Amino acid sequence: MTATAPHPRLTKTTEDTHPARGPRLPVRLLPLAPAVVLLLLFLAGPIAYCVSIAFTDLQLTGQAQESFVGFDNFTRAFGDEAFLNAVWLTLVFTVVSSLIGQNTLGLALAALMQRASKPVRTLTGGIVVTAWVLPEVVAGFLLYAFFRREGTLNAVLDWLHLPSQNWLFTLPILAVSFANVWRGTAFSMLVYSAALNEIPKEITEAAEVDGAGGRQRMWHITLPMIRRSIGTNLMLNTLQTLSVFGLIWVMTRGGPGGRSQTLPLFMYEQAFQNSLIGYGTAVALLLLLVGSLFSLIYLRLLRTEV
Repeated sequence: MTATAPHPRLTKTTEDTHPARGPRLPVRLLPLAPAVVLLLLFLAGPIAYCVSIAFTDLQLTGQAQESFVGFDNFTRAFGDEAFLNAVWLTLVFTVVSSLIGQNTLGLALAALMQRASKPVRTLTGGIVVTAWVLPEVVAGFLLYAFFRREGTLNAVLDWLHLPSQNWLFTLPILAVSFANVWRGTAFSMLVYSAALNEIPKEITEAAEVDGAGGRQRMWHITLPMIRRSIGTNLMLNTLQTLSVFGLIWVMTRGGPGGRSQTLPLFMYEQAFQNSLIGYGTAVALLLLLVGSLFSLIYLRLLRTEV
């Protein structure tokens, strides 16, 4: 038999099947250009400027021109007891109010609202979300009125014939931690409510039929299935908590005696009250480094398992 030659239209060269991507790549990236420009102007630019200031002795007053001082600001920070105290209080504030408080309470509220009636879900969600949408300064004044010596908490304790105290003086870091939990739990509740709604009901019902109790279902089914939502929520809550300023400033201003002075307040004090812009910016970079380390840890945990 004589072999028939293939039709010219049916034959395609390698170049026709896989067109060169090089010339088309810049065209595909063109829509990203405005976003890249904005990021360079409003994110990378200020960070680069802050990095340059952190290595100088720039001050707000009494200085004609700043000079380069190298790592002196960072060395000074790690030798400053007030800075080390601020680092410790920042960790306490973050762990108590974010990792434990907002995360645990948000998950508990989301789990309870799954079984609650619609009116209860609407009322609870409205109350919790209202605390979240309040401006930070307004929330700070409300919690200051709650914890102050003549405030609501002590009035309730006196009515119950229980001992009262000046909470903003005796336990200031715990008071501001509770305030942050009260204000920020709504975000965790919304994240976990969405995650719990994605769990197939067939799995939970099968576990109930097999005799698994509530704790067993939570530990062996619910938590593993929302693991990625937990990691994402922890990362976002941690970064937000590290930058809390207005809430603490309104309630205690970092006092008394620096016992509620976290890194954002210490940075503000050094930069704008003591006029040490270079030193305060160095502290801000260290805070940025702490947030970056937390983000890398969470992203590592959230990486897709192979």
